[in-house]
Amino acid sequence: MLPHSYTLIAIIIIVAETLVGVSSFPEADKISSLPGQSTVKFQQYSGYIAIDDQQQRALFYYFVEAEEDPASKPLVLWLNGGPGCSSVGVGAFAEHGPFQPGDNNVLVQNDYSWNKEANVLYLESPAGVGFSYSTNKSFYALVTDEITARDNLVFLQRWFTKFPEYSNNDFFITGESYAGHYVPQLAQLIVQTKAKFNLKGIAIGNPLLEFNTDFNSRSEFFWSHGLISDSTYEVLTKVCNYSSIRRRIQNGNLRGACATVNNQLNTEVSKYVDEYDVTLDVCLSSVNQQAFVLNQLQETQKIDVCVGDKTTAYLNMKEVQEALHAKLVGVTQWSTCSGVLLYDYQNLEIPTIPILGSLVKSGIRVLVYSGDQDSVIPLTGSRSLVSGLAKEIGLNTTVAYRAWFEEKQVAGWTQVYGNILSYATIRGASHEAPFSQPKRSLVLFKAFLEGKSLPSII
Repeated sequence: MLPHSYTLIAIIIIVAETLVGVSSFPEADKISSLPGQSTVKFQQYSGYIAIDDQQQRALFYYFVEAEEDPASKPLVLWLNGGPGCSSVGVGAFAEHGPFQPGDNNVLVQNDYSWNKEANVLYLESPAGVGFSYSTNKSFYALVTDEITARDNLVFLQRWFTKFPEYSNNDFFITGESYAGHYVPQLAQLIVQTKAKFNLKGIAIGNPLLEFNTDFNSRSEFFWSHGLISDSTYEVLTKVCNYSSIRRRIQNGNLRGACATVNNQLNTEVSKYVDEYDVTLDVCLSSVNQQAFVLNQLQETQKIDVCVGDKTTAYLNMKEVQEALHAKLVGVTQWSTCSGVLLYDYQNLEIPTIPILGSLVKSGIRVLVYSGDQDSVIPLTGSRSLVSGLAKEIGLNTTVAYRAWFEEKQVAGWTQVYGNILSYATIRGASHEAPFSQPKRSLVLFKAFLEGKSLPSII
């Protein structure tokens, strides 16, 4: 959990706002049009919010208003994980934003964009990720969860000053993967500091919540999906489990039996299987890792498995950066995941599942969801953590474990506790669920915002 000293931050931020003031207005950040985009009716904004004026640290955001009636729609903050990966490049342009880069840098409209249901704010955080920066490079030396949560709170305070018309809208924080740390820690900080945001709930997909449970569930997932042999699974369960392997990799001391079983696991799984979605084809790279050939689309879902490469190319175009009011500071190109940021990987072992419990007790709705084809943070670990939390804080089951539907097909399974804590799977989805199952993810997102049960009948 975050230190109780954070209760002082609200006062610090108020003083800072008084001293610093606001240097720009929304019109300065308004995007007239992105290169390659079609005409749309909603507004887009992007730019920087200064976080630390002394160190000249600023975070980059991309904001898309709802397609219809934005004044009445919720405001949703989206945070990608990593740690150190871009919410703009991944969340906005590869998952659930209004556009995805296609061939020849033409933007293709996303029929299942989340701005159909909400105003969506994508934040590149911490500094050093994407277009966000610190001119004091010493900041990058050891970034922590605590620093990230604090900076994200300052960002929100100053963003709402720039966009006051959204200060009374229902507010939700969402994200995936390592945002299993970012999202609950920021929400907890908002509650602790009594920040005047209308926070209603959080939703996190395939989130890292508890190191041992989440990583050890990988072994069972690999084995149950036929990716590893019985003998390798036996070693993983009896000699060196996956959380031990991960811990040793982080500490730079992977050797002995753990190194042997890890090598065998990697051989059996194969580098041509995407561990973030074990059923999805991969984007094949050329020998020199510079030019990429397009893999065929998965016919059933029309998923472009090379959208990440197209996004990187698109966001590195000079005219795109100019349209986004973005700049490269201390780096020569935009990258999906930071090459300059040194995150404190010991923070991975901070359990955030207790924070979910405290948020629920504060009246904040919590949704944990899992793309069921993800082997990185598998559904089995997340599901057991949520059910264990419900028992620990005394929540009774209000919706028993059942299938939910989208267009007469099973879209996943769900269980709800106390009408405030929910778990759901998205059938056929990856670690980045809105990328591989965009329509089902939008159905889940809409139900979450409205506080409604997922469809239970065909």
